[in-house]
Amino acid sequence: MPIYEYVCLDCRKRVSVFFRTFSEASDAAARCPICEGVHLRRLVSRVAVLKSEESRLDAMADPSFLAGLENEDPRALAGFMRKMSDEMGEPLDAEMSEMVDRLERGESPEEIEKSMPALAGDDGGPGALGGDDF
Repeated sequence: MPIYEYVCLDCRKRVSVFFRTFSEASDAAARCPICEGVHLRRLVSRVAVLKSEESRLDAMADPSFLAGLENEDPRALAGFMRKMSDEMGEPLDAEMSEMVDRLERGESPEEIEKSMPALAGDDGGPGALGGDDF
């Protein structure tokens, strides 16, 4: 059962139009559910792909996912962290986002860790950014 997104040129609203079958779906048959207008322009809809946890883990096991990390490049680490966030569907919080932005600018994990001690953990030792772990 297809659902298409349109902008209604009569009432200037963005609307979704539901069709019972694909054969019924056409721009000529579309009517605005708000004002019943017929002057609609179809929009390109966002696509959401649902992945199982298994497919996410499979994607992260791909060696290309880790590309660049072997060179200890801060930009590669930032890219890896963004990919992990995307794959897991978990947005970065403000502190992590700042850290990733700084890595993308080429700052070393050690420099960032010194200026953001909360990321180092309770003991002040090597933390989330690596230290000896990187």
